[in-house]
Amino acid sequence: MQKITPFLWFDSEAEEAARFYCAVFKNSKLGTVARYGEAGADVSGQPKGTVMTVDFRLNGQEFIALNGGPLFKFTEAISFVVNCKTQKEVNYYWEKLSKGGKKGQCGWLKDKFGVSWQIVPTGLGQLFGGKNSKKSERAMQAMLKMSKLDIGALKKAYEGK
Repeated sequence: MQKITPFLWFDSEAEEAARFYCAVFKNSKLGTVARYGEAGADVSGQPKGTVMTVDFRLNGQEFIALNGGPLFKFTEAISFVVNCKTQKEVNYYWEKLSKGGKKGQCGWLKDKFGVSWQIVPTGLGQLFGGKNSKKSERAMQAMLKMSKLDIGALKKAYEGK
């Protein structure tokens, strides 16, 4: 078991969300589905026998999803970064995770459950953290005009082309 595990609070969609994420990410697996018993149902207000928690693993990263009711909602204050080596990978995750959700700016999106994701090329930090601030500024200006990130366009902007 990993030391730190993200714990996601859903209203009642924990199992649906876990299955969706497992379908999107390779090397993923749905784990244990625990259901509310009488004591848990009394405290949570959730019906006895309904899904309480779902463990799942996405590409080696463990998660737990909880059906805790409508008390808490997801915000952009927490997001998951998906590091992508190629534009094909960026395109894949962008389309899969944004379907039914909301596409944002600079590679950010919200999925249909309200969870925020950043679909990011692995070389992005090098473009913005390089020694040449003029090149980095051009790449940043280009990114600020994008929704889904375009690796080729960012590199061209960085090089001044």
